Amino acid sequence: MQIYKVGGAVRDRLLGKPVTDIDWVVVGATAEEMLANGFRPVGADFPVFLHPKSGEEYALARTERKSGRGYGGFTFHASPEVTLEEDLIRRDLTINAMAEDDQQNLTDPYHGQRDLEARLLRHVSPAFAEDPLRVLRVARFAARYAALGFTVAPETLGLMRELSESGELEALTAERSWKEISRALMEDQPQVFIEVLRDCGALKVLMPEVDALFGVPQPKAHHPEIDTGVHTLSVLEQSALHKQPLTVRWACLLHDLGKGLTPEEEWPRHIAHEHTGLKLIKTVNERFKAPKDCQELALLVGQYHTHGHRALELKPSTLLELLQSFDVYRRPQRFEEFISACEMDARGRKGLELRSYPQADYLRGAATAARSVAVQPLLEKGFKGPELGEAIKRERLKALKAYKEEAST
Repeated sequence: MQIYKVGGAVRDRLLGKPVTDIDWVVVGATAEEMLANGFRPVGADFPVFLHPKSGEEYALARTERKSGRGYGGFTFHASPEVTLEEDLIRRDLTINAMAEDDQQNLTDPYHGQRDLEARLLRHVSPAFAEDPLRVLRVARFAARYAALGFTVAPETLGLMRELSESGELEALTAERSWKEISRALMEDQPQVFIEVLRDCGALKVLMPEVDALFGVPQPKAHHPEIDTGVHTLSVLEQSALHKQPLTVRWACLLHDLGKGLTPEEEWPRHIAHEHTGLKLIKTVNERFKAPKDCQELALLVGQYHTHGHRALELKPSTLLELLQSFDVYRRPQRFEEFISACEMDARGRKGLELRSYPQADYLRGAATAARSVAVQPLLEKGFKGPELGEAIKRERLKALKAYKEEAST
């Protein structure tokens, strides 16, 4: 039995980056031997075991063969005869196909170290094209390592293009796709993930609603970058620079989908795009089974982001409706995330990345004013049921009128 550290742990050590998760491969062992040594099996699909003390994953060296469509369409073979090189060749990228023993002696049969130095994301073998999930994985790695100068090797991008055109991407489950998408959005340069997907034709398969934004113009006065797709990438970039959570990043990606539906004769204006985009946002949410908080914020940002930009001009009654829509009294965090998404939208414009956004503090102040209305005095006056609701609404409107007057002086 020989044990090797493999994959990301080796890659990141060589890059001088922190190593978080460690994967191990075991050569020359059987499942029975692993169990006899106290390892605990994980699931039924793969010969993977948890270490009895560390809890880290140890996988038996294995080969694989394509046997069906999609990410799960593989047959695995694990036995003591499978070599380390045979196990490594089934991996996606050369930089992930390196191993080292307990003395840090490197096994690198597919030149991963060379590609690390060349800053290239290159596939290990033609079998790369058998797994559609790898299109998303490579795009995610491109987003992760873009700051280090990594790019996708042209021949690998070619295989990704073949996968995108083959129909295999449609066999991916919503759960697997979302796992890659959500991880990619939380990388330092998530816009690169979208760019790579677009370069290989995968974006128009996975998110045609986002792909449709490229080439759609906007008024230059508000959008110096003009192109709606470019603007969306910039908003996503700003959300990462400002360390926004996944909910905000997802909303930033989808906020302008309605502009892809604007008839060409109406360009560069996009009247009511906030409302026309809602059905598209809902469709994308459902396609990937995004978490409920991501779905809700994306829809609210899509519908109300222009309200956010015009916050200083809104009538108190409109401001109250906005606050009610977000349920700021019970869910203040969601409104805070809306404000953040609006600010990222305002900054995601060429040359305006450092602009101030006074609307943010104004909206926070409005929420505070509305929340400051006490219910108890109204109860003491005898209000109850629907009448109490109307009385609270009147008091909140009064508070917002006073807030607006004070803010304008």
